[in-house]
Amino acid sequence: MPDESPDPSEAPDVLADDDGDPDDLPPESVVEEAERLTKLAREAVVDEEAEAYRTDRDERLATHDYTARVREDETRDVLVLHPEEWVEDGQIRTERVDDVDRGIEVPLSGPGEGDDWAEIDEYNREIVSEVREERDEDHAANVAALADFMGNHYAKPIHDATAAELEEFLEEYYRRNAWPTPEQRAVVEKSVVAAFEVADERCPLE
Repeated sequence: MPDESPDPSEAPDVLADDDGDPDDLPPESVVEEAERLTKLAREAVVDEEAEAYRTDRDERLATHDYTARVREDETRDVLVLHPEEWVEDGQIRTERVDDVDRGIEVPLSGPGEGDDWAEIDEYNREIVSEVREERDEDHAANVAALADFMGNHYAKPIHDATAAELEEFLEEYYRRNAWPTPEQRAVVEKSVVAAFEVADERCPLE
């Protein structure tokens, strides 16, 4: 039987817009890996583990003469990738910014772009359907609640949820809004893990 699990690579990218990108940007695969390693570093509970992820990220970017920093805004945290030549003594020198399009920004938290909500929701519902097929209706109901939460509160695919967002879902949203049965409530954490397994992604709660 062919594997019909949703492919995370097909999940909506709320920032994707390749029109007019400079030719010397790092490859998309490098940007995606930098995002993944940054998220792993943020989720790590041991400082040495977090530093190892950041070092791996920085070394990958350095092969393309790029570097990374995380900008913390009021509404979201953003991973910023830009040429090393823009920086001196740890500060971006604006007079060295020859082309702003060479900078890359990837949101790490906060709401996504509203125009992509329908596409994101459709993807998340595929996750729900797959969980229903592979597990049972109780798990599917829990993942449907997670899809509602991630779509309405963060406009993100389920597998992009951070540990903090999943804790918010379990401790606040699920208790107040999901109206689960006792059977559903008993397995909700396993349901969250199942959703990530269907997407072939590591669950931050594991």
